[in-house]
Amino acid sequence: MLLSPYEAMIARRYLLPGKGEGFIFLVASISLVAVMLGVAALIIVMSVMNGFRAELFDKIVGLNGHAVVQGFGGRLPDWRDIVAQAKATPGVTSATPLIEQPLMASHDGRVEGILVRGMRVEDIRTNTALKTKVLAGRLDALVPGSGNVAIGARLAEALGAQVGGEISLVSPAGQATPFGTVPRIVSYRVAAIFEIGVYDYDKAFVVMPISDAQTLLLMGDSVGMVELETTNADKVGQILAPLERKVGARGVISDWRSMNSALFEALTVERVAMFVVLSIIILVAVFNILSSLIMLVRAKTRDIAILRTMGASRESLIRIFVVVGVTIGALGTAAGLILGFIFLFFRQQVIGGVQFITGQNLWDPSIRFLTELPSKPDPVEVIGIAVMALLFSFLATLYPAFKAASTDPVQVLRYE
Repeated sequence: MLLSPYEAMIARRYLLPGKGEGFIFLVASISLVAVMLGVAALIIVMSVMNGFRAELFDKIVGLNGHAVVQGFGGRLPDWRDIVAQAKATPGVTSATPLIEQPLMASHDGRVEGILVRGMRVEDIRTNTALKTKVLAGRLDALVPGSGNVAIGARLAEALGAQVGGEISLVSPAGQATPFGTVPRIVSYRVAAIFEIGVYDYDKAFVVMPISDAQTLLLMGDSVGMVELETTNADKVGQILAPLERKVGARGVISDWRSMNSALFEALTVERVAMFVVLSIIILVAVFNILSSLIMLVRAKTRDIAILRTMGASRESLIRIFVVVGVTIGALGTAAGLILGFIFLFFRQQVIGGVQFITGQNLWDPSIRFLTELPSKPDPVEVIGIAVMALLFSFLATLYPAFKAASTDPVQVLRYE
């Protein structure tokens, strides 16, 4: 909105406190701060929610792929044929045989529930979610027949195990006797400790070569599932439809949505709810702008009347008050953007400071799934939030601006 020189001068004067107008300036300042806090809160919350989804998706998909073919009864005897059919399906980038079985692990009298994961050696060494998260030891030591395993960092803490130590895995698939089945107890050496960043995985996973897992679980040459990755995670159902028809008699295909539906749906609902709730903060701030402009119009009624008698048009007055209100909103929006990004940059330090002051653990990985507060600002969302704040600010200026433009100078100056 272009202003003439005299309109710009008047707008500047109305933005600054005049004599006897301290209260109006205070309300306008509160409006600016309210817009700033509303914009910052929206950016922080939406970025954190985006970060949650992205981090969980990357870590979950990094270990479980976009989908898995699970055999009936937990076994796929003809997994090689399924792998070949999967790789021949357009859109499928990889097919990896896996074994996953819940067991028990013990070390120095401590017992924990675990999830044994058998993988081919080459898959272990090339898996990004594992190879970049090793805290101690080496994944290269995991070779068939070596008796070496890699365990999650939280599991290592719970068991008190370290690299070089031994843990015992208890499998219910054991030898049948007249008194029942005797569980098998096999000892393994801890060759590596990793921290993926998802608490449930770090607390349970024990990774070993797939041949060792087959021996431990007495599975012969069978595997439990085939992990699939596709070119587009959002179209995984469409891509795998041809494969589903081929393997329907031998197993069932579950994609990442169905395997983690409750978690991702909860995040989506919470994300929408937080956006709506926090948008109300900006709306409240806009009402503050409205009230401050109404008070400004009432305080400047005589000045407006004089401007009208000097030839100022109604359009000029509308532009002046619209610019005053939008300027407050724009300054608040800009300050909110800066505050939001500063908070996101120092988010871990902020959490640490609040925990130190309150003495409370605000970020328990066992509850939050992730070990750190994630953040992923979306440029489109940030622009949308800024535009929404500016649009609300503009709409709040219309009534005071038209009220000022409708001032009758004759009625105002009659008794002057």
